[in-house]
Amino acid sequence: MNYEQLKTFVTVAEKKNFSESAKALYLSQPTITSHIKSLERQLNTSLFERTTKQVELTPAANILNKYAKEIIKLSESAEKEISKLLGEIHGYMCLASSLTIGEHILPQLLGEFKEHFPLVDMKVEITNTEKILGKIKNHVIDIGMIEAPIEDPDLILEPFMEDELVLITRSDFFPEEKVDITLEELVTLPFVLREKGSGTRAVMHQHLTKNGLKPDELNIVLELGSTESVKVAVEAGIGTSIISKSSIKKELQLKSLKAYPIRDLILSRFFYLVYHRDSVLKAPTEAFMNVVFNEVNQGVFQPVSS
Repeated sequence: MNYEQLKTFVTVAEKKNFSESAKALYLSQPTITSHIKSLERQLNTSLFERTTKQVELTPAANILNKYAKEIIKLSESAEKEISKLLGEIHGYMCLASSLTIGEHILPQLLGEFKEHFPLVDMKVEITNTEKILGKIKNHVIDIGMIEAPIEDPDLILEPFMEDELVLITRSDFFPEEKVDITLEELVTLPFVLREKGSGTRAVMHQHLTKNGLKPDELNIVLELGSTESVKVAVEAGIGTSIISKSSIKKELQLKSLKAYPIRDLILSRFFYLVYHRDSVLKAPTEAFMNVVFNEVNQGVFQPVSS
């Protein structure tokens, strides 16, 4: 029994579906089947009973599932301890970041991390919060960086910096004397927003709902898949938007966009590191987290309020 076979087995045991397990692990379905058949040959027993829609664990599989989870944890813990013993961090880390963080915060963090830990191989994916959470729950990635708080007993969230959302428009959208926006005015504006599932949109909805404004009252004229495309659309005069202030520093300097506070509404939020509660944090992952918190504490980014 090897690590990859056991990891595949645990995923199939959780999902009770070969095709869903293949998607979660980014493997082909024949590879999933091959891993399971290899385990069954080694143990000389069947592990799953196939039905038309899913698979069920056999008594042998229930026993193996308990020990497989422990073996995976022990394997990851051993790798971590040996790295510490050797006095150098090496290995592999898979990270996924939401778009706002990935485009405007993560590049500097990765530069700092690679300078101090050049032996670590990394895979970085930029996607929306919803997909990141799914990959962490399926143990596909080691750690994520997201923009919206979530409650899930399987996940641990650690806030690492504070962010502010602002309403943005093209520089000539409002008269020059305009200084802020009222909640009543929001429903009259055309909005260009990130797609459903993005952290920015989720936080915006939460704040508006708390202040008595239903998100479906907004006049949404366009939905786009990235912060950069939203900014381009707003610069073109298609509509207004609500996005992270940290993502428009250049545009504010160039005066291609203007930012407005919303009267009686502070759109603040935290950025979070998120990882699976049952996972052993590998040495590269812990090192990356330390870099993140060190950079924030040194004032490179705005720290989380106490």
